[in-house]
Amino acid sequence: MLNKHSNRFVIFCISFLLSACSSTPPTHFYTLESQSQTPVASATASTKKLLIGIGPLTLPALLDRSQIVTRTENNGIQLAEFDQWAAPLKDNVITVLSKNVAALQPNAIVRAYPWSAYGNVDYRVIIDVSRFDTQPGKSANLEASWTVMEEKNHTIVSNGQANIKQLLNDVSYNSAAQALSKLLSKFSQQLSLALQQVQQK
Repeated sequence: MLNKHSNRFVIFCISFLLSACSSTPPTHFYTLESQSQTPVASATASTKKLLIGIGPLTLPALLDRSQIVTRTENNGIQLAEFDQWAAPLKDNVITVLSKNVAALQPNAIVRAYPWSAYGNVDYRVIIDVSRFDTQPGKSANLEASWTVMEEKNHTIVSNGQANIKQLLNDVSYNSAAQALSKLLSKFSQQLSLALQQVQQK
């Protein structure tokens, strides 16, 4: 009799666990996308293409995770357990910046860090991101410092800071990913302008 009741209890526990697992909401994955941009100049066959490397890039440990990070009231942080980045955020950011800068620099070959398999570059853009997150329903924010280094002499030829905000229309994570992509587009324009000025010196 005891064994019969024990078996029923075990079956009940298994059924409960299976129903609990089946009720877990699905995880949604997002990615940052490069923005279509108008090149600043037309490429010519006679022009020697400059080699530009984007990276290395650093992110705060808080952001370097699969969960999408949002800011809440009173300096709070929320990690979205079921809304995550489809790829490592650092790699995604470097890839998007590289594509954006390449569109803005048609007379250059832009490579994402690490580029060692393709040889050296003429300039590298070192980026330190201090903030890259959203406040749902309010804004997406990007804060970063950057340095353009001439690779041959290892000398700094330009540097600056970015503090960019993009307004959000709603609280969805899809809107957050789109807004963050737009921030990277604006940041890419700043980097491209700095690279233009370096080439003109």
